[in-house]
Amino acid sequence: MLIHSVGIKDIQTPVKVLEKGGGLQATIATISIQASMPTANPPSSCVDAFTSALNGSLGEISVTSFSKILADVQERLQARGARLEMSFPFFIEKKAPVTRTRSLMEYECTFSGGIGDDEDFILSVRVPVTTLCPCSKEISADGAHNQRAEVDIQVKFDNFLWIEDLIVMVEQSASCELYALLKRPDEKYVTEKAFHNPMFVEDVVRKVALAALAHPDITWFAAGVESFESIHKHSAYAYVDSDEIR
Repeated sequence: MLIHSVGIKDIQTPVKVLEKGGGLQATIATISIQASMPTANPPSSCVDAFTSALNGSLGEISVTSFSKILADVQERLQARGARLEMSFPFFIEKKAPVTRTRSLMEYECTFSGGIGDDEDFILSVRVPVTTLCPCSKEISADGAHNQRAEVDIQVKFDNFLWIEDLIVMVEQSASCELYALLKRPDEKYVTEKAFHNPMFVEDVVRKVALAALAHPDITWFAAGVESFESIHKHSAYAYVDSDEIR
């Protein structure tokens, strides 16, 4: 019987991810890797090949190390192709907008790459933001409803793209960005900023798309925005794929 692929799933392991400032951020990743096999009888050493390739590069994870891991797996197993996916929390220190209070914001990131039959590399980030409803603001004499939303963006790119830069691009496309810790002067600032910058989820996803289209290194992207409505039981959602708008 022909086996299409073999692999290992959901390995949790400490990794170090390269930061824009030059440091290495220690975090915990969930990793899955698989290889497309050329024969009906994969070698018995598949698990050894996967774990050996991974363990050699966990000290520093980047686009470059991803390529090395995949090439190592492909060579060890004589596979037609190999694919690796790694999800991890990534932390950025942010300062509150008025008091400059420091705190850490967490962002869920995924590296997904392939070699051979399925050659590509995709960076995915989930970015929490604030949205404020333009309709609510227009019809209400006092205030407007706002809520937390999440932007899921996937990108392919030439050259290099930092996680931090992608997050900033998304945060600038919302009514207001989020912070892990705010004092009262900061709360006043972010509330008023969102009030003066109302957006539907459609507005946010359009702004994300325009920013991605204008980026010189992004070659493809897909973005979805889900707003966890504060006065409705349901969420609002919008999605765009660059293949459908170019």
